[in-house]
Amino acid sequence: MTTIRPSRDEDIAAITAIYAHHVLHGTGTFETEPPSSADMAARRADVLSKNLPYLVAEQDGELLGFAYCSWFKPRPAYRFSAEDSIYLADAARGQGLGARLLAALTQAAESVGVRKLIAVIGDSANAGSIGVHRGQGFAHVGVLKDCGWKFGQWRDVVLMEKVLGEGSSTSPE
Repeated sequence: MTTIRPSRDEDIAAITAIYAHHVLHGTGTFETEPPSSADMAARRADVLSKNLPYLVAEQDGELLGFAYCSWFKPRPAYRFSAEDSIYLADAARGQGLGARLLAALTQAAESVGVRKLIAVIGDSANAGSIGVHRGQGFAHVGVLKDCGWKFGQWRDVVLMEKVLGEGSSTSPE
């Protein structure tokens, strides 16, 4: 059985390996060089320092994926809007785990006061990520055409959003 739980320091090596695969073989991220374990640990620490969730999916001691959110933009006015990120081990794709991770991340983000979750999806051909987000209630907002260059082609960015909790219907403060 797969467990979704908060990430721990000892998860960094597996998180780094999963992400490196996506950097080298996928268009869901526009990074072109895999970050080091130290870089990934620093990124995780930054997310956690903002009291935002960083989750992992684990089965029989093996990490199958991770998900986190970070502020959409650094300026204070954006402090209730976060961007989500989800990455799965290649062998774990297509089994519903992305949807489970996104559902858990959405709930965790709402519990810390996030009012809007934003998906910034690399590559409009990324049907898996678009489908997972749509299935979790995200609405299509738009496409930034040809704004990334990876694997010898221009790549789009798909923008999706989901209102959490009371959204903009009440003051968050």
